[in-house]
Amino acid sequence: MTSQFPVAQLYIDGTFRPASSGRTADVVEKATGAVIGTYALGGAVDVGRAVAAARAAQPGWAALSAPERAAGLRRMAEFFQAHHAELVEQSMRETGGVRAKAEDEVSTGIRQLQISMIQASENAGDLLPPYKAGKLSMSRAVPLGVIGVITPWNYPVNLAMRAVAPALAFGNTVVLKPAELTPILGGQVLAEAARAAGLPPGVFNVVTGDGLDAGHALAEHTGLDLLDFTGSREVGLAIAASAAATLRPVRLELGGSNAFLVLDDADVDLAASCAMIASLEYQGQTCISASRHIVTRAVADRYVDAVTRRAAALRVGDPMSGTADLGPLVSTRQRDRVHAIVQASVEMGAEVLTGGTFDELFYRPTVLAKVTPDMPAFTEEIFGPVLPVTVVDDEEEAVAAANGLPMLMNSVFSADLIRGLSVAERLDAGEVHVNDAHARHGADDQMAGFTKRQWIGLQRTPLTLPSWTADPATR
Repeated sequence: MTSQFPVAQLYIDGTFRPASSGRTADVVEKATGAVIGTYALGGAVDVGRAVAAARAAQPGWAALSAPERAAGLRRMAEFFQAHHAELVEQSMRETGGVRAKAEDEVSTGIRQLQISMIQASENAGDLLPPYKAGKLSMSRAVPLGVIGVITPWNYPVNLAMRAVAPALAFGNTVVLKPAELTPILGGQVLAEAARAAGLPPGVFNVVTGDGLDAGHALAEHTGLDLLDFTGSREVGLAIAASAAATLRPVRLELGGSNAFLVLDDADVDLAASCAMIASLEYQGQTCISASRHIVTRAVADRYVDAVTRRAAALRVGDPMSGTADLGPLVSTRQRDRVHAIVQASVEMGAEVLTGGTFDELFYRPTVLAKVTPDMPAFTEEIFGPVLPVTVVDDEEEAVAAANGLPMLMNSVFSADLIRGLSVAERLDAGEVHVNDAHARHGADDQMAGFTKRQWIGLQRTPLTLPSWTADPATR
């Protein structure tokens, strides 16, 4: 199927236009390498124009009533719903994810728009306890102003909407720079939705381009009131260091080496099935993928055997074929990085039980045993279809090993929910699941900004897991 949005242009002040440089680059289908579109290579000049347009539009947008802004978001959601089937296929081609991943991505983007339109209409502030008798204290929610958003390639729709939807709902205007690997789905489609929704010119702007040009220019622009960046830890640290020099506010979600803890009383089959999702969903290319499987010695042999059988049975291929469990990695650079981590760990003593090979961008799901805390497979965020297993003696050692590295999302498996909850509370992660993985307990409805508060999901009822996570002997 040919995309309805084959060209990703800049969208500035309500108008689609080429980059000021006139340059473009190709958009490729990840599974086949076929060219499926082009995108404009914007730069500092284009970013400046977009920020200026957003600044000019912001007072008028903020002056609209909350229901009026919410109506704009509702019309954007309706655009996505009307094009749902096509956008799912565009996601499969542009990101390399299988259909289930693509459907989840588009649907989650719609849900974020719906959540934000409700929030904007329900909460304008709070009535606070007065500091003394006879006084009245109130807080009022006011927009920050112009928000810059830089998004990654793995979930370009819903990771954009997670910032764009609440920003627009509360009266901010936005300049979005999507990842260069997914500029149509992550940029052009969102701009088409904003235009179809009738958002005033300048309220939502998109500047496609490479990170060194468009991304750097947006991250450094002094006309932003907040920069929201989702991506690698290395780039995030550089953005934070630069912002600190001028006290420019930034909101960062960076990668981490997430841990998957299997305690000595765990249901091994459940843990192994959830491990397929935690480490292999979308080929492990998410910031919440499990990078380290920390398993107590009492169940280690059974767990390693269970995940190896499951991983070895998975089918890797073109998502459009309809038969693949896993698709391709997003680029040769990503494939080479994943393979380098695997090879370096093997040279240090890790053992490949299945996988460790690739054909073009199709990397076989890989289980590594005998992984120690000094190996790259333990210390690095792999961002690929690899399950490194590290064996520890007991619960205390498992918690200590997990907490040694930055993390976003962890899982703990124990037959005793109280014990699992106790371990979860000791983990230094923003989200922890007990007997579950990637469940997004409350994650779509978090307030903007980061706190020490955890979302802890307790799985109390039998899980409904995708068929590809099951033991192959039971399929």
